[in-house]
Amino acid sequence: MRHIRTAARALIIIDQKVLAIKMCDRTGIFYILPGGGQRHGETLRQGLERECLEEIGTKVDIEELLYVREYIGKNHEFHKSHSAFHQVENVFRCSLPDPNGIGQGTEHDKKQVGVEWIPLEDLPKRRFLPEAIKPFFKDGNFDSRTSYLGDVN
Repeated sequence: MRHIRTAARALIIIDQKVLAIKMCDRTGIFYILPGGGQRHGETLRQGLERECLEEIGTKVDIEELLYVREYIGKNHEFHKSHSAFHQVENVFRCSLPDPNGIGQGTEHDKKQVGVEWIPLEDLPKRRFLPEAIKPFFKDGNFDSRTSYLGDVN
């Protein structure tokens, strides 16, 4: 039996820019929100704190849960490599106690090549995943209008 992975991600917006993890694979550059898989025995918030230290090198202040997104790999563009992957992501609004504290991090994802502040106005031109959330960035803020987005990429 295959398991469903739970994950937590941070949505951080400062000065009309969203903080993103810059990734690179054989298809090119793409961006995702900081965060990742929850470990056994840790809460979503603890997992998100750990993942942010690993990926962006700084602490985050975790605020409200914005939305839940599922990703069932066989249904999306990476279906060949993600055919058995099923993840439920919990995305929290976060802020940075020290906006200048972003650094190397302690442990990057395999495909991570950097961290970047993406101007919200540039999001439509970037390969930012999941694509389904791009329309929710408006007027320097984020409003999904629903808490469950379903299986989207």
